[in-house]
Amino acid sequence: MWTGIAAAAVVAAGAAVWAVLSQPAATESEAKPAARDISEAQTLLSAGLMQSQYQDFSGAATSFKRVVALDPHNKIAWYNLGVIAQRDGKKADAREAYDKALKIDPSFDSALFNEALLLKSSEPDRSIKLLKRVVAHNSKASTAYLHLGEALAKKGRDDEAQDAFSRAVAADPKLLSFVPEPFQDSASPSPSTSQAGTAE
Repeated sequence: MWTGIAAAAVVAAGAAVWAVLSQPAATESEAKPAARDISEAQTLLSAGLMQSQYQDFSGAATSFKRVVALDPHNKIAWYNLGVIAQRDGKKADAREAYDKALKIDPSFDSALFNEALLLKSSEPDRSIKLLKRVVAHNSKASTAYLHLGEALAKKGRDDEAQDAFSRAVAADPKLLSFVPEPFQDSASPSPSTSQAGTAE
């Protein structure tokens, strides 16, 4: 699963800048609390990321909830709340948090991917749509292609599944062993392709 918790801090700083720049002009006395809230939200986000790294998920959830109370447009905090809820088996809470992250940034691949996995068995059509959005943004998203292939195969859409499995293996040949057996021969890189890459 793409949790992306540790790598999110840099993105969060950009999101906070966007929030400050997109607010209407305010008087100096009105601007200070907003700047203070954004600064506090960034500090809490960093604390939550650190707590997650040390597997203090309860503390991290508390920190991320405080972030979104101060900055409701913080996609990283919403996303990480989804990750923690999904980890704890709270599917409805996880989906709600991912949806909030995706309302802020519809192309947030990590949230798209995690929500797709969350819905893979209960809402396969929705899962397929989400995974297709991930691979549309990132043609090298090998794991997303693998899960897309699995979801399509379960729906009996074998041609599309084969294409997804082939793309997964092309992006990461180590995934071939995870491809279902009926699709492995077609998903295997052709010997001529492998040799052509090493001939020079």
